[in-house]
Amino acid sequence: MTFRNPDTIHSPLASYSHQAEVSANAKWLVMSGQLGMKKDGQVPENVIDQLEVTLDNIFLNLEAAGMNKKNLVKLIFYFVEKHDAAQRRSVIKDKLGEHHPCMTVIYISGLASDAYKVEIDAWACSE
Repeated sequence: MTFRNPDTIHSPLASYSHQAEVSANAKWLVMSGQLGMKKDGQVPENVIDQLEVTLDNIFLNLEAAGMNKKNLVKLIFYFVEKHDAAQRRSVIKDKLGEHHPCMTVIYISGLASDAYKVEIDAWACSE
């Protein structure tokens, strides 16, 4: 898998890549939207805390498939409330380290329950 930021367009606004090229022989893992719910059913009230739990749930899904965060190709973040973007970027950078998958952030009016403030769609592959 090759991540690129073409010099013909603007630089990424955060720790992500503009594109990912994946070979035809890749093993794909497509996850259902992940929420900030802990295994015991607890959902933190704070959106940033939910973001951290949601990313941890993605990492646990990756582990169950024999993958890790370096296999992430694309993340789509859905948020239902405004929050500190710098804090969001910091959490994502801390969780992903030097890996910069493709990312999209979208604000929406609601999720499956009022308790949920973030949901993430994640795609991963191994070659």
